[in-house]
Amino acid sequence: MTKSELIAHLAAENPHLRQPDIELIVATIFDEITAALARGDRVELRGFGAFSAKKRDARTGRNPRTGAAVPVAGKAVPYFKPGKELRERVNGGEPQAATRAKVEA
Repeated sequence: MTKSELIAHLAAENPHLRQPDIELIVATIFDEITAALARGDRVELRGFGAFSAKKRDARTGRNPRTGAAVPVAGKAVPYFKPGKELRERVNGGEPQAATRAKVEA
């Protein structure tokens, strides 16, 4: 799903919201996640997963064309760890919270 498909899906599910408002909401959420990762913070969305930035050390790489050694600087890369509920839903099972609610009812 692309960003524009997400916006269209949200607009269809929420006819009381204007399309420009939905675009602003989606852009703001993505911008805040990006800004937090740039600061080195971790972003956790309960039931969905956690975004963090992992550091990669500097290393010596190889130019694939010439085989020459090339220094590669250290950097931070974004990392996503899915939450338990997301993993369960992707694998076709119901999340435990939903299962518990059915048992208790």
